[in-house]
Amino acid sequence: MLIAILMFDVALVAWSLHLMQQAFDRQEFSLMLAGTLVAMSAAAMLVVYFLIGGCMGYIAQMSQHTYPLY
Repeated sequence: MLIAILMFDVALVAWSLHLMQQAFDRQEFSLMLAGTLVAMSAAAMLVVYFLIGGCMGYIAQMSQHTYPLY
């Protein structure tokens, strides 16, 4: 799953760089903004993936503990 997400992130970063190059060539602010937003979404996707992975690992670890019943 990590490989698929990394490939998708690389594609998003490549698209972001393409948008920013077009923005520089055409002197358009909207394309620069779009490229920045695409790059930020790629970074956010990786952050969320690792946060959720950590949370799921913690939950799995906690579910394996046995607690005494009172």
